[in-house]
Amino acid sequence: MLNHIVIMGRLTRDPEIRYTQSQTPVASFSLAVERDFGGKDGGEKQTDFIDCVAWRQTAEFVSKYFIKGSMAVVSGRLQIRDWTDREGNKRRSAEVVADNIYFGESKRRDGGDNRGERTDTSYSAPKYEAPASGGAASSEIGDDDGELPF
Repeated sequence: MLNHIVIMGRLTRDPEIRYTQSQTPVASFSLAVERDFGGKDGGEKQTDFIDCVAWRQTAEFVSKYFIKGSMAVVSGRLQIRDWTDREGNKRRSAEVVADNIYFGESKRRDGGDNRGERTDTSYSAPKYEAPASGGAASSEIGDDDGELPF
């Protein structure tokens, strides 16, 4: 079976990082993803708002380097979750569980970074260096043991 999804869009809000009881970081965020086609009359493109969740180092990475409006590429799997709302109604929601998150845009030409209006400057995004083999570079984060999850 195959369950793999790749989406690219802008964060609709700052990532919200929380910690489980065992202190495992988990970040929630949402991406606004434009469809490749316009409306019925070829007009304005429609936008989907897709909920995403990231765990462990990936959660820390997204909360550290991304803010509302940042362009991100998310690679992961689609997960359907059943839950009960406050009124006791059964609900179902879909979300992307992010395995890898990549920067969707490079530094601005004026020399600034793409971190928006954030005032804390203690962190800076990793510098991009093209690999010698000509392959794509990424901001890929693996598990604690350094192995990728697949």
